[in-house]
Amino acid sequence: MGVMNKVPVYVEKLPGGAIITTKLDDVLNYARASSMWYLLFGLACCAVELMATGASRYDFDRFGMFFRASPRQSDLMIVAGTLTKKMAPRLKRLYEQMPEPKYVIAMGGCVITGGPFRYDCYSVEKGVDHIIPVDVYIPGCPPRPESLLEGCIKLQEKIKKQKIKDWA
Repeated sequence: MGVMNKVPVYVEKLPGGAIITTKLDDVLNYARASSMWYLLFGLACCAVELMATGASRYDFDRFGMFFRASPRQSDLMIVAGTLTKKMAPRLKRLYEQMPEPKYVIAMGGCVITGGPFRYDCYSVEKGVDHIIPVDVYIPGCPPRPESLLEGCIKLQEKIKKQKIKDWA
């Protein structure tokens, strides 16, 4: 067994050539993890760090991550900032418009737990995971771009371990 571009392959030697075989799960997961198209859902100050991560210094593109303005073309939603109760139905609608399999990264203390607004504000959601399922949490106020990159790497590792039957 060898590893070609991080996809496990099996090579069988035959007279006059060789046959390379692998699992369909491995090929599809490698392709999905290496080309995530993300939808930005920036709500407050964390969105500035999110945009900095997509700029040339930190460069999301090197991970195969490209910004898409439409939820119908995205498989990853990055939610950053303070989520209010008024904005929650819009977030849920965008999430429902994304094709399967879809993933969510929650970036920042406000979107994860409500942040400093948790106890004294009636209009702030106490966590985005009450509205949509979250795959990776990135704590901080605001989290640095390096933290977001690490969260994306963790999500890629999670995707590479999935099975096709788990998509739906």
